[in-house]
Amino acid sequence: MRYILQNAKFHLHRIQIATPSSKCLTKHRTLSLRNLSCSRVSNKDVGFIGLGVMGSHMAQNLVNAGHNVIAYDIVKENLDKAVSGGAVAAASPAAVASQSECVITMLPSSPHVVECYTKDGILSSVKAGSLLLDCSTIDPLVSKEMAEQASAKGAVYMDAPVSGGSMGAKAATLTFMVGGPAEHFAEAKSVLDLMGKNVVHCGAVSAGQAAKICNNMMLGISMFGMSEVMNLGQRLGLDAKLLASILNTSSGRCWAGDTYNPCPGVMENVPSSNNYAGGFGTALMTKDLGLAQDAATTTKSPTPLGSAAHQLYRLMCNKGYGHLDFSSAYKFLQEDEKSEK
Repeated sequence: MRYILQNAKFHLHRIQIATPSSKCLTKHRTLSLRNLSCSRVSNKDVGFIGLGVMGSHMAQNLVNAGHNVIAYDIVKENLDKAVSGGAVAAASPAAVASQSECVITMLPSSPHVVECYTKDGILSSVKAGSLLLDCSTIDPLVSKEMAEQASAKGAVYMDAPVSGGSMGAKAATLTFMVGGPAEHFAEAKSVLDLMGKNVVHCGAVSAGQAAKICNNMMLGISMFGMSEVMNLGQRLGLDAKLLASILNTSSGRCWAGDTYNPCPGVMENVPSSNNYAGGFGTALMTKDLGLAQDAATTTKSPTPLGSAAHQLYRLMCNKGYGHLDFSSAYKFLQEDEKSEK
């Protein structure tokens, strides 16, 4: 499903403010979107909208770095927690934008982003020259629409989806995949560096989203593969920790095994050892795999494993796993087999 908004296209290359004063003054009053700069990032207010599992840690890292963070979330408890950590509460996305030079959004899906930015949202009160960084994972076409509308307001929109999970968000070790004008990447990176360790410019607006949905398709496939292997190995009599250690030092090594193992008790401080609470929800993984399948259809790319993973995670959601971390694929396989006996 596409969320394409009807909007006139504005080609704002150069805005000349007429003035009878000196050439020097005229020069300083000449603006262009290409030259709008957010180099003041280190000294300015930063807005943050979306204080869930990931966003709460990301916003806190900005506070810890010395920024005045103006925060908003529709869940009062999330906003209260951010305020207790040093952020300042705002009443709405529009209020955040009106008080900030840079606004970061971390939202669940395309419709949430559209609602947050349009109508009475961010773009209704955004300041000219503001930098808008959307860290949500959404349809690349929506990112392009938001960028066009932001440009019409004199602001710069960049998509900057993340990878690294809640642990990476807390530790400020996330990877950011950024799409947007190259001339603004350094400005964006100066903020994103405070929340992650890898900030990569992927190309024009929506390129970050393209990289992210490819990454998450790989992640969804590998997590189910790791879950199957851990289940099989134990049924063959192997100790779970022993099997994991072998996999992690062999050709089967992957992030789902050495960093986020889905088998309870193999690793500490991961969702599988906490009843699959927290982390990256199965419903969100299902959404991301759906985006990947939409892209595969559009580009006529064969993705049989991606399609299979999408269907498996959809089945998990139907079975009540949507609120659990996506590594609950391991639990799903075990319980699915029990139900067949």
